[in-house]
Amino acid sequence: MNQSFYTGATGAHQQMRRMNVLGNNIANINTYGYKAQRGRFAALMYENPPRSIDREPVYFGVGTALWQIDTDFNSGILADTGRKQDYAIAGEGFFAVVDLTTDEVTLTRNGAFCISELMRPTNEVGEDGQLVLDEFGQPLTERIYYLSDNEGRFVLSENGGMIEVDPEERNEAQPVGVFDYLNYNGMERLYDTRFRAVAKNGGMRRASGVAMQGMLETSNADLAEEYTKMIESQRAYGMALKMVQASDEIETTINGLR
Repeated sequence: MNQSFYTGATGAHQQMRRMNVLGNNIANINTYGYKAQRGRFAALMYENPPRSIDREPVYFGVGTALWQIDTDFNSGILADTGRKQDYAIAGEGFFAVVDLTTDEVTLTRNGAFCISELMRPTNEVGEDGQLVLDEFGQPLTERIYYLSDNEGRFVLSENGGMIEVDPEERNEAQPVGVFDYLNYNGMERLYDTRFRAVAKNGGMRRASGVAMQGMLETSNADLAEEYTKMIESQRAYGMALKMVQASDEIETTINGLR
């Protein structure tokens, strides 16, 4: 009877994890550039070596487990926003943004960009060959405007550099780069709509997709599909708990006969 307890308890726990994934998709149904997550179950019935779920050992014959959470990279619908520095990708690929504090380059399909200012040293040299300093003894700086994601990261151009924006032409289309990888398998998902490439994704290359100004890509999560899967998980969760309850009742009856 212990086996039925384990099977029911494992099933209930894994359906809870799946509902967390579905709930996250529903919560981001209106998030631009969001890519839905998909839970993949694995049967433990045929697994002879012990495996681990949430660092707890699970042996063969105890049902199924939510073994992997994949990302659906299919494109969402493009929405016309009218904002001059919104960009959407028609086709495959990602926008690339760089964090200057860490030099880390991450990828996103959320093109809700803005123009941010950055103070840059002028490196102006005087007649004596020394840097010209201001009244506080610091090197002179100038205010430069760049295209950013409004979260401290700067958008990369087609040539891989930061995009400097002329403030008098802030409504003009910018040379936003669209980049791609050989495969998306194993790409690390960050806390928002950004992704980080890993070694097996291959090297960054130019994508076939095209950046379109004044548009944003909506979430590719479908509300009807997510709700349907949520109902499936709720019913499966209830059935798993009934298995635990039935096992408990049988154990109670057997113990009473003793």
